[in-house]
Amino acid sequence: MSTVKKLVDVSHQIAKEKGWWDDERNDAELIALMHSELSEALEAMRNHATQEDIAEELADCCIRIFDYCGARGIDLQKAIRAKIKKNRSRPYRHGNKKF
Repeated sequence: MSTVKKLVDVSHQIAKEKGWWDDERNDAELIALMHSELSEALEAMRNHATQEDIAEELADCCIRIFDYCGARGIDLQKAIRAKIKKNRSRPYRHGNKKF
């Protein structure tokens, strides 16, 4: 079973091997690319794509996030564990939020 850390490392290594880090990259651009993958997933849903097609777009978003974290030295695995712990301690619907 892969850990998040391993997925971060592999995703970033592949991106470097494929030339995506030959030049320094802008954080805003990288966040926009993550967002664009979610938009592609939404578009696939609207077009009644298969679950596999939707999953592929969601995977693309995760890979972009993993790559970014690898490039910036962000311990995503630690952050996810901490966030899950925080979410467990929150009240139902975070105190009655609607969305």
